[in-house]
Parts: sequence; structure tokens; C-alpha cells
Amino acid sequence: MSLPLVLIHAFPLTPAVFDDLAERLPGTTLVRPALRGFGGPPLDPGAEPSLDTYADDVAADLATRGVERAIVGGLSLGGYVTMALLRRHPELVAGVVLIDTKASADTDEARANRLRIADAVEQHGSRALRPMLDTLLGETTRRDRPDLVERVTAWLDEAPPDAVAWAQRAMAARPPSFGTLSDAAARGTTSTVVVGAEDTLTGKDEADAMAAALGDVRVHVIPRAGHLSPLENPDAVAAILTP
Repeated sequence: MSLPLVLIHAFPLTPAVFDDLAERLPGTTLVRPALRGFGGPPLDPGAEPSLDTYADDVAADLATRGVERAIVGGLSLGGYVTMALLRRHPELVAGVVLIDTKASADTDEARANRLRIADAVEQHGSRALRPMLDTLLGETTRRDRPDLVERVTAWLDEAPPDAVAWAQRAMAARPPSFGTLSDAAARGTTSTVVVGAEDTLTGKDEADAMAAALGDVRVHVIPRAGHLSPLENPDAVAAILTP
């Protein structure tokens, strides 16, 4: 029996970002946990924002489902959580699929921008996230897929401000994970790296750097897709994930 595939969603979205992809993986046992504050466990206002908390939540979710080992895939923030799982619960992870994400820590400028957005969303609500559309979706999608633009816009508007702020602060505090990936490769963890051809947030250079840390695995470049490649081109991503 093949292992389950766990897909962890992007910021500031929910597992719905994988709906179109899931339809194209009918033979796969698919688990799509919701992260804390985004449909998963409730936020603890007193807890320090950390990717480790997300990782522990996912591990607990898998335990309740009876999943002892899985292929874990993460999109953007989901990729950061996948790398945190590799650090904290390596026994759970037989393989990783890193999609439109990166192993490097934020620059000082990026970290400051995350903290600024966290404050803005707490003060003004999630409509402050609308400028993210230009970086979440690729140029082709924005030009040719008004239905998808409308769907993602609605998701941004619906994102809970407290969860958005918590996630931004958790991502701002994350460590680099190249050593984590190298350790996973040494343990024999199978690895797949996927990036949208039009991803301007975590593009081909970041994908190549992760692939090198994993032992020079292949990077799959998804055409007509930006930072949300499983949503923008689910057929191409499904072809990669189908055993």
C-alpha cells in the first residue's frame, strides 16, 4: 500500500487551495490538514508565534488519523511547516514535496515587511492583503483566469486577521533550513521540488538551492503558474505527484 500524501496549505489560505489538485489525484490517500487559525486548532493568544507549533499541530492531526508515516508536501508556508516537521518529527516523514517555497530565512527587509503586514492586518482587517494577488498569482493567471483571480481575492478577504498576523510573525522568526534538508537526504528521505515558472516570490533560484541541499534532486518547473502552482496548473502538478 502506498503512503498517504499530506499537503499543507499556503499562507493566508486554507486546504481549499488544493481542491482542484485533489480532483486529479483520485488514487491517492490525501490528507489536507488546516493550520492553526485557518480552520485548524484555535490560536493561543499567549503563545509565541512559531512554525514549530504548526508542525506539532500537523503531527497531532496525523496521529489522530492513525497516520504513522507519510509523504509530506507543503506549498509556500506549508513548505516551511514541512521543514519544521523534518526537524521535530522526522519519523513521520518518508518523503517531502516542496512546492513554491524556500529554505532560506527572511532577509532583514522581508522580515520587517512581514511584521508591518501583521500590524496592518490587525489594525485594518484582511483587505490589507489584497496587494498579495500580484505575487501569489502568475502573470498568465492574472491575465487569462479572472475566475481564479476572483477566487483567491475572496480567500484573502476571508482570512482571519489574528491568524494572518500570527502566521506572519511565525514566518518572520523561522530559521534557515538547508541543514535540515541535507539531514533528511542523508536519512534517505525522498524529495521532490516544484516551482511555478512565473513565481516571483520563491522562484527557480530558491528551488535550485533546496534541490542542491537535498542532493541535487530534479526541480520541476510548472508552466503558466506563479506562487500557487497547484491551483494555477493542477494538471501539471498532479502529473508529478501521481505514483
